[in-house]
Amino acid sequence: MIEDQIREFVLVHFPSARRNGIRPEEKWLENGTLDSLGILDLVHFLEQELAIPISDEELVPENFGSFAAVVEFVRHKTPPRESRGNPCS
Repeated sequence: MIEDQIREFVLVHFPSARRNGIRPEEKWLENGTLDSLGILDLVHFLEQELAIPISDEELVPENFGSFAAVVEFVRHKTPPRESRGNPCS
C-alpha cells in the first residue's frame, strides 16, 4: 500500500519522525520532522521508487506539508488500479 511505503520511508530517513511518530495532520515543516531538503528527499523517493511524476509547480505545502497531504497528493497522482491495465492479459 502506498501509504505504508511513504510511512516507512519517512520513519527510516528522518530521526524526528522515529522519535515522535507520524501523526497524519501534523505540519512537518513547522514541527521540524522534515526540512526543505527532507522534502526534496521525499520527492526523489516518490519519483524514483513509486514512479510518481512531480512538477515544480506541485512542490507546495498543500502537497507536502504533512503525512496526510503527501498521501492525498500521491493518491491523486496515481491512477486507480483498474485503469492500470490487466496484468493477466
